[in-house]
Formats: sequence, structure tokens, C-alpha cells
Amino acid sequence: MVSARALHFVLKIGDRGANINFFRNILGMQVLRHEEFTEGCAASCNGPYDNRWSKTMIGYGPESNHFVVELTYNYGVTSYDLGNDFGGIAIKANGIVDRVKKQNYSFTVENEVYLLKSPDGYKFYVTDAQSSGDPVQSVIINSNDLQKTQSYWTDLLNMKLLNQSDNELALKYDGDQTKLIFKKIDEKIDRKTAFGRIAFAIAFEEQTKLSEEVTKRNAKVIHPLTSLDTPGKATVRVIILSDPNELEICFVDEEGFAQLSQVDPGSDADLDKNVQRDPFQKK
Repeated sequence: MVSARALHFVLKIGDRGANINFFRNILGMQVLRHEEFTEGCAASCNGPYDNRWSKTMIGYGPESNHFVVELTYNYGVTSYDLGNDFGGIAIKANGIVDRVKKQNYSFTVENEVYLLKSPDGYKFYVTDAQSSGDPVQSVIINSNDLQKTQSYWTDLLNMKLLNQSDNELALKYDGDQTKLIFKKIDEKIDRKTAFGRIAFAIAFEEQTKLSEEVTKRNAKVIHPLTSLDTPGKATVRVIILSDPNELEICFVDEEGFAQLSQVDPGSDADLDKNVQRDPFQKK
């Protein structure tokens, strides 16, 4: 595999209204696209649920050049058990701290980094400063074995090692992309029901080569290459892998994803409409 592009991290949410308020009005992100589905995803994009669900892409700019968050909501599932696999997302941006204080949103601060928790308990580490690029600086994942983690991500997935210590690895693909940081913990990784997934875009040809390589190496594959349809939008191919920490990794073909991920100006209103109509949500 030559290279890939970091796209998003999937977070399962239980209360869409509270979460959209947090991501919009606290973190200052914008809804980029919103999609509703009548049944479970063939690649378990919404987790092990075969029911109606929705996907909301939210971030600081278009998915073509920003790392964003995918908020996955399963109708009727109001909460998830947090595991110890996801360490958080680090953001560098002006304005968040001001909004936090004005709205009396709970936070802690250490070494000038503000720790916020979303309504479902996901952690966000905020540095109150202007970013020269994408405000989403890194995604933090916990690991029990950094040596195995490094070997998997650098040898199989061709990610570049930026730096390492006894307790931490920092990796990324090309350019100014969002980094992936693995932190060592001694407690056994337990992903529980809130487990997420990280996604990358890769050229169609390279995606096929990756599929062949993981088969050759007998690496764990959660879902082999398959096509996913989004009503009224582009079809994409995905392959879902699992790293030594059991982190789910989605590689989607860049050609299809470039079409699928176009910003939809009507998504804000569409999301709000569906939240209002949802019988499982608090009004």
C-alpha cells in the first residue's frame, strides 16, 4: 500500500439532540452531511445492530481536507457502555474555551489543555489557540502492546512513525493529516458497547492490493471488500480490519468516497427534522 488519507472517527451516540448541541455549539463544528438508513449496515458501520439508524458527519470543514467525526445513532438505543480503548480527540482552535465558559459547560484543565466530555462521555482535549491547518490534531487510542501496534501500523498499513517512547507512539500518513497517537495502558483493553472505528480513504487499486496483503499475512479482517450503498448517493467499497488492540479500521475507496462525501447544505435542517420526529428522544 502506498498511502492513505485520514477521514474520520466513528462515535456511537445515545442522545442526538444533546450531542448535536455539544458538537455544534461547544466545539463549533458544522454538520457536513446527514444520512438516514432503514436497516443495519452490511459492514456493521452502526455496530451490531440491524435496525433503523443515522449517520451524521460533523467537523470544521469539508471531508475532502478535514478530519471529521461520524456520529452514529441507532434508533431505540439510548446509551452505550464506554470502554477504555478510546483515549480522545485533540483539538487546537480558538473560541471553544470561550463558549465552554459562557455556557457553563463542565471542564477540567491541566497544562493549559482543557478536557471536555461529550454527553456520552467521549473525551476532547482542547488547546485554546489558532491552528494553521485542520483543528483536529490527533486521535488518541489506548494500547496494551506498543511494539505489536507499531509493527501492524507501519509494516502492514504503511503509516509513518513520527516519534515514540516507552508509553506512546505517534503516526500519520502524508502531509498535515491528523495524527494517530497510541498510549500504553496496563489495564486490559475492553471496548465494551461504545467501541468506535477509524476510517481512511485509499485509491481503488491500492485497496485491492491491501485486501490481498492482509489475506497473505493472515491479518484479522472483520469485513472483506464489500460495496455499500447510500440512498441517493454514491456507492463505495470498504474493507474493515482489526489491529492488535481490536481497533476497527475502515479503508474506503477514494474514488467513491470523493463523490459520497460532498457537503450537503440541507443536512442541518434534515438532521433537526429527524431529531424532532424521533420517538426515542427527549423533547
